[in-house]
Amino acid sequence: MESYVTQSSRRERTLSRLVTSAIAVTLVGAAAGTAVADAPAASGAKKSIARSAAAAGQNKPTPAAPFYFLSGILPSGQMYAYMPNGKGGFEERSGAYMWQHFKFGVPIDLKLTGYQDGAYHVMDDGTLNLWLDGKLTKVATGWGGYDTVFSPGTLGGSAHPDLLARDKQGVLWRYRTKTDGSLESRAEVGPGWNQYTQITGLGDLSGDGKSDIVARDKQGVLWLYKGTGDLRKPFAPKVKVGPAWNQFNKLVATGDVDGDGHSDLLARNPKGDLYLYKGTGKAASPFKPKAKIGTGFDQYRDLF
Repeated sequence: MESYVTQSSRRERTLSRLVTSAIAVTLVGAAAGTAVADAPAASGAKKSIARSAAAAGQNKPTPAAPFYFLSGILPSGQMYAYMPNGKGGFEERSGAYMWQHFKFGVPIDLKLTGYQDGAYHVMDDGTLNLWLDGKLTKVATGWGGYDTVFSPGTLGGSAHPDLLARDKQGVLWRYRTKTDGSLESRAEVGPGWNQYTQITGLGDLSGDGKSDIVARDKQGVLWLYKGTGDLRKPFAPKVKVGPAWNQFNKLVATGDVDGDGHSDLLARNPKGDLYLYKGTGKAASPFKPKAKIGTGFDQYRDLF
């Protein structure tokens, strides 16, 4: 089991690489499990590393149940980051960079440590950038044709995380990433994914160690696509999770929020309430009942 100090050191390095800017980024320990999105951005000196880590979960993050922070971006392009407190909630938000012309954010664990270490940015002009180790690098162009982009982790034993991107015709594509964050040529996963209004997932949701994804159809039914471990056919046939998911306008996966070793799912409703669906690690019933963990998240035009 990883020590609190080690976990905190990793978290400290992650924030310093990813969200530190001219605006001071502060880790603020939160005893409660509720994050208030309209709290003022943290500033000033960082809190004690040990104090910040004391709320962290005891399970060491893995690629199957990784530890990512939740990012929210305002219409202005201002981004904020929320670190999980290990208890099923988030610490107070910390101010980060201003990203103008930002379309999608795709957090990634390029080194497969279980911790977020970078992020891909899809810009309004279709440029794909990589933010890694404090540097922004142009990776590709032509990504304006995708309406959904995310990384579920590794598919089929890839050495680095894969990206999934859905084009406007409903075809889902897979990109394998390389050590430096550049991409291999895309491979088609399959057509017909425009039947879904939301697609996301990060890590293992079914307990078999393989990365899975979930997709919500237009009737509000959520479906689980289990990972197969085969890059040629990365997902098994869909399995119904349940109805009534149209109550949410955003589904986002950041890995293991509560530190219990299972990847979870976050959901925001139009009022801005944020809910946590704790993962069970069971394909037949992958999530526990929802728990409200935050308010005011409707101010963000996107969460990732």
